[in-house]
Amino acid sequence: MVYCILESESILTCSKILHAAQHVCCYELFGGPVEERRQRYVTKDGKCQVNLGPIEDKSRFLSDIFTTLVDLKYRWFLFVFTMCYIVTWVAFAEIYFLDAWLRDDVAHVHDPQWQPCFENVDSFISALLLSVESQRTIGYGSRLVTANCMEGVVLLMAQSIIGSIIDALMVGCMFVKISRPQKRAQTLIFSKHCVISERDEKLCLLFRIGDLRASHMVDAKIRAKLIKSRQTKEGEFIPLEQSEINLGYDTGGDRLLLVEPQTITHVINESSPFWEIGAERLTRERFEIIIILEGIVEASGMTCQARTSYTEEEILWGHRFESCMSLEKGSYRVDHSVFDKTFPVHTLTLSAKEKSDEKEDEVLF
Repeated sequence: MVYCILESESILTCSKILHAAQHVCCYELFGGPVEERRQRYVTKDGKCQVNLGPIEDKSRFLSDIFTTLVDLKYRWFLFVFTMCYIVTWVAFAEIYFLDAWLRDDVAHVHDPQWQPCFENVDSFISALLLSVESQRTIGYGSRLVTANCMEGVVLLMAQSIIGSIIDALMVGCMFVKISRPQKRAQTLIFSKHCVISERDEKLCLLFRIGDLRASHMVDAKIRAKLIKSRQTKEGEFIPLEQSEINLGYDTGGDRLLLVEPQTITHVINESSPFWEIGAERLTRERFEIIIILEGIVEASGMTCQARTSYTEEEILWGHRFESCMSLEKGSYRVDHSVFDKTFPVHTLTLSAKEKSDEKEDEVLF
């Protein structure tokens, strides 16, 4: 537990990783305790609650400029997108106008006998229009670079090349940002709770996943991590240690045909981290289960990942999920209204290890 004092109504931020960073409890200076808040490693909608803090060597982000631009928030990305073009237009407009002024094209703009380098460029605004028309290949015809000067041709070639590079980078970033598969994960749903009950006389941890879209995930795979702090025999404290939860990767059960909601099963055996946890001990444990569903989006061929988490408070001992499948008019129908519903079943409160020991004692006697 971590405690902090609140003076009047102001709340002092108190956060510290302690025993899996599970609880933060605050007290007011005058009055009772404030409601206890559970610190999660991953939120229910899949966002990781990890602050990377200040990073000194930010040049690494510039070396991967494409990913940096794609990861920007939309408002900042649109700002960079717009400024790339505006800065380029203004910069070349200044060069065009400076060259036209030095060659005296501005003063002789109305002289029919004058051979200008930049035709009809008599101000910075007209130079800006020439820059925009040249880079965007609009070509209205009233302003143009003539063959009377070599530097004008070189400037036009340079702007065309730079404009093509900006188009390739910005349009590519925009396409990737719009088509990123994170939004596809919004239609992949997880049950609000895990349940523990018996299946085929084995104690199992179960949760449910589903896909709301008619287009299916290709090569969908499910895996789970247990996040829990522990202290080694040498006294070292390991916060947020990750351990694997077997969801059937040795038998192929982790590969899913996610056409209808699936109930994922973890058999609690000797290799399971829940082997020695019973119903009573579950209320005293502090851990978090991270569920990761990965697959390929059928429409775009891009890899999509959806995440959620369950704390010990979201595990229901002695419950089972209601069936959400029915057969009607020659096809199966999914009822998502009962997707999260569970019902209690008779389940002993003993841990899987204690049940196994009882069976061995019965065999001996």
